[in-house]
Amino acid sequence: MTPRQALQQRLAALDAHLRAENPNLLPVIPTFRAFDRLLVSLGVLGKHESLTTRIPWWPMVAVLGTFSAGKSTFLNGYLGAPLQNTGNQAVDDKFTVICHGPETRREALPGTALNADPRFPFYRISDEIEKVAQGEGKRIDSYLQLKTLSGERARGKIFIDSPGFDADDQRRSVLRLVDHIVELSDLVLVFFDARHPEPGAMQDTLQHLVAKTVNRADARKVCYILNQVDTTAKEDNLEAVFGAWQRAIAQAGLVSGRFYAIYDSGSAVAIEDEARRARYEARRDHDLKEIHTRIAEVEVARAYRIVGSIDSLVKELEGEVVPKLREAIARWRRRVLIADGVWLALLAGLAFGILEMAGSGSAAAFADWLTASRPAWAAELPVRAVVAAVLAGGLFLAGHVWLRAFFARRVAAGLPERFGDVDLNLRTGFLKNTRFFRSLFSKTPAGWSTRAKKKIFAIREAVAEHVQRINDLYTDPAGHRSKAAEAPRVPAE
Repeated sequence: MTPRQALQQRLAALDAHLRAENPNLLPVIPTFRAFDRLLVSLGVLGKHESLTTRIPWWPMVAVLGTFSAGKSTFLNGYLGAPLQNTGNQAVDDKFTVICHGPETRREALPGTALNADPRFPFYRISDEIEKVAQGEGKRIDSYLQLKTLSGERARGKIFIDSPGFDADDQRRSVLRLVDHIVELSDLVLVFFDARHPEPGAMQDTLQHLVAKTVNRADARKVCYILNQVDTTAKEDNLEAVFGAWQRAIAQAGLVSGRFYAIYDSGSAVAIEDEARRARYEARRDHDLKEIHTRIAEVEVARAYRIVGSIDSLVKELEGEVVPKLREAIARWRRRVLIADGVWLALLAGLAFGILEMAGSGSAAAFADWLTASRPAWAAELPVRAVVAAVLAGGLFLAGHVWLRAFFARRVAAGLPERFGDVDLNLRTGFLKNTRFFRSLFSKTPAGWSTRAKKKIFAIREAVAEHVQRINDLYTDPAGHRSKAAEAPRVPAE
């Protein structure tokens, strides 16, 4: 299968998926393809590649947190199947991706199923793991696994259950996966254990899961959950424990956010006092209902995030990619010009030497022969100077071409092959500007023309139209649909 055929197959699969799961996003694909063509012209995207294969189209819910905080128990309860192992100790040290399937499989599929499939959020994640932990990329199966569930609550979504985060498990590769998950997810549920709410036990989680989300533009998607609060019923100090937990999170820099207190009714401790039990159950039911509502709404959030990702990529292109290409081109130009100057000085000395040598011996005889055999129109030209100039010019041109290529490789080596949210290749984008037919003095990156800027404007207009269309699905400011629903129907005669 050729690269072109492979891309066409992926686009056809995406089209079929959206028609079945979310047809409202179908009009977004042509906008992505228009952006593809612009990026291809810049050289930062391969000719047979597409942005549509580099973003997850399924809504994602990530469940993160400390060991034994009840993450897997919560997922099992929500999905209605004992898919994940549970216990008071660490029972799983892998990231588990759960999606809908024709049958429920508690036996996990290997991480390769995720790493090699562009439809999943961990496509080629082994490359990222290799960057932060050399040799670990080939052990992808020790980090990831895939399980399927036939239940309706799993349909159209992807759930990610993470291992816990303790001080003895601070592998950089695991943290890289966490960052990747938080970046791509539409909803992030961060679990803490009410049995150990003190800051010391939560220090690692606070550092890696809270502090990093404080300044995110989409910080609202992160929810903080104090689980197993039934253990506070004996002392009836839920509010005190909840307050101490909130203060610990605030110390990590989070001053606002949505906090929940829940517990699993199936494994909860018995609460003998009836009034106290009713109060705890009311709090749990209220918070669980809100969490479940947030999970149910991730499809709406994903639609907005996919459309919004185009606008983010436009800003990334204009604010980071093009300036970095300009900077690399300017650095390459300076180096080539300096090297050209040195090379020209050397050639001038060589030419002078040739002229000196031409005055004696065989060189003089050769010069006399050229003088005698030159045509009439060139009778007035100094032969020795012409020969020296032609030789020096040829050598300069050959040296200039070599220097262009040499410094292009040197500058390109310092540029990333995968940059930004969709892994744009700055290296190939830069090298496109160093081809022999490109002027050394061209300051504008190849493909970044007035026409390209017009395409950018058209893409932004298309994004606005997509947002308006999605808004029309979920909002009705003028109340037209409500009025239409309330209008009395005229019976047919």
